Amino acid sequence: MEDTLNKKGKVKKCTCPSCSKIGSAILFVLLVVSIFTNGFGVKSLFIKGGSSQEIIDNAMTFINDELLPPDSGATLEGVDFKEKIEVTKFQIKIADKTYDSFVSQNGEYLFPDVIKMAEALEAKDIQGSAQVPADIVKADEPNIDLFIMSYCPFGLQAQKTMLPVYDLLKDKANIKMRFVDYIMHDKQELDENLVQYCIQSESLEKYRDYLYCFVEDGDSEKCLLSANVDQGTLNSCVTGLDREYNISADYEDKDTWLNGTYPKFDVEKDLNELYNVGGSPTIIINGQAVNINPRTPENYKAFICQSFNIQPEECLETLSTDTPVPSFGTGVSSSSDDGSCD
Repeated sequence: MEDTLNKKGKVKKCTCPSCSKIGSAILFVLLVVSIFTNGFGVKSLFIKGGSSQEIIDNAMTFINDELLPPDSGATLEGVDFKEKIEVTKFQIKIADKTYDSFVSQNGEYLFPDVIKMAEALEAKDIQGSAQVPADIVKADEPNIDLFIMSYCPFGLQAQKTMLPVYDLLKDKANIKMRFVDYIMHDKQELDENLVQYCIQSESLEKYRDYLYCFVEDGDSEKCLLSANVDQGTLNSCVTGLDREYNISADYEDKDTWLNGTYPKFDVEKDLNELYNVGGSPTIIINGQAVNINPRTPENYKAFICQSFNIQPEECLETLSTDTPVPSFGTGVSSSSDDGSCD
């Protein structure tokens, strides 16, 4: 494709690698910690044989550094090394999650959940490796907008990277796919952008199912069936958007094309201008553009988790550290470079 100037006067092209405090959001968890420590003061030990002063000190450090906000703190009021309570471990399942729980053998104490300090700190170390900027904008419920072109190899790569993050955090953050306001991959991209926009507008879960299928081989018809998308509703939405934003008409009129080369896709033009989107993929977290490299689900998760005012417990889970292959397919890329279509 011939290089042309973009809206910023820069050369536009598809570029690729070869050519170019962990916190807890759940008051329940804090309640459990409070139970464990008699109101954040460790007065009793719950492991047979007792714990050393060093272990208690480490626990207090964990509570203050990882669980409590900066403007509050717990102090150690005392330790009763004589009282040692034997417990029995069991598991409970709530919805689709399993929790390790403990009950004292005399039936007097119940600990419905535990905090695995080693795992939490390990997850924090992994998140730290993502080099999340210290000034990332935070929110109680972050908004994440991933701008793509539906046939851009690197947009597809970013979608594959984001899908497991969406599965993990969909109930905690607002994660949406957005569309760059021009295309670079012919009429099929205009059509697919419309399809994906409409499915997502109708049902986030159906869009999730559709996208998992589409990024594998690009077979839209097969994926519409597997995601149980109502074809009549979809056709009505696509037709209405096409007419409202003159998408097909502008495609036929090359005088309307960006720099005379790239057809417009104006459905989300306002957001493109608001965030100064310049290519596919572009990630916006709480209104701030971020560059996440390498593109791995764990890195995407780390950035998003750092954008919470108080991180949910889901952030303790570790996702894949593999980079999905660009374009369609389920393979893993050997390169960590962040190619783009811009």
